[in-house]
Amino acid sequence: MIVLKAAQENIVATLQAVAGIVERRQTLPILANVLLRKDGGRIECITSDLEIQIRTSAELGGDSGSFSTTIGARKLIDILRTLPADQVVSLSAAQSKVTLQGGKSRFTLQTLPAEDFPLVQEAADFGPAFSVPQKTLKGLIDQVHFAMAVHDIRYYLNGILFVAEGKTLTLVATDGHRLALAQATLAIEMPRQEVILPRKTVLELQRLLKDDKSDKSAAKDAGDGEFQGAPIEMRFAGNQAKFNFGGMEFITKLVEGKFPDFNRVIPKNHKNHVTLGRVPLLSGLQRAAILTSDKFKGVKLSFEPGTLRIAASNAEQEEAKEELEIDYAGDSIEIGFNITYLMDVLGNISQDRVTISLQDTNSSALLTVPEQTGFKYVVMPMRI
Repeated sequence: MIVLKAAQENIVATLQAVAGIVERRQTLPILANVLLRKDGGRIECITSDLEIQIRTSAELGGDSGSFSTTIGARKLIDILRTLPADQVVSLSAAQSKVTLQGGKSRFTLQTLPAEDFPLVQEAADFGPAFSVPQKTLKGLIDQVHFAMAVHDIRYYLNGILFVAEGKTLTLVATDGHRLALAQATLAIEMPRQEVILPRKTVLELQRLLKDDKSDKSAAKDAGDGEFQGAPIEMRFAGNQAKFNFGGMEFITKLVEGKFPDFNRVIPKNHKNHVTLGRVPLLSGLQRAAILTSDKFKGVKLSFEPGTLRIAASNAEQEEAKEELEIDYAGDSIEIGFNITYLMDVLGNISQDRVTISLQDTNSSALLTVPEQTGFKYVVMPMRI
């Protein structure tokens, strides 16, 4: 049976949409595969790592009738990528193998039975569905994802807190040393939801969500002249979330646990404020970072009226010094930070200017953006 027959670029696009969660090395070999379900010319592709499952479908031709199998996802995509984008590729099945053919190239691949593929069992008690623009959610994720913890023993920090209430959508991430918060006001009322999305889920959503501003028809439909992206529909259960967008279904397990009270962490009464260009500050930090050591990423910032001095050094007694003219008339403050934490936030926001609020040498700094009141970034100081 010819399972599918279509242009290489169409097949690759369909497979890449679901292959992001597939690891080459799996405890169960079949989890390295993609499940293909054929119904006439339509192919459904499903991948899973037992905690996340992604499903999509596309019209990819082939024989009529029904068929299902599983094939090594990465291997299949790697082969397809080597073929010309406009070349018609066919995938035919016989017994326990499939044959991929494009032009004069031919590949025979082993399969595993479709009935052995472990589909994620969906929760029975999903709450009401609500939708937000893809662009909005992707924008919020982009502004906070870098502050997530990585393999922290406090497992609830290895992800993003997602809070929906009324017309406000809030995303928060922290690793205990810094915290990023981003909020958006939506046109719709949302039911109260508070869940923690796992790190892998967050990064995969960031990869899949669209923020294309070139769709003029969508912009026209939006009514305000700004394209907000096709909507993403969300539903939550006690330990599971389901997202539907762009013809895809994304199911993920949630992180159980109590996220820290982020409102207590955000400074509210800092008296020293300076607004300066994001790009000049980032460029100065990037140059200074060259002379920090791999183990010690400290940078010293000296705020004085009219001047910001940046200094970094390493064990070889090498030094980097930068100086920026700033519009600042507050207290003279010398404070140390992990330079990576500063570069992360400046590299993941797109606005031209950033405001830094300080209290003293030993207090956390608050970074905000004048053009976006919903964004806050808190970073703890370090001794230099």
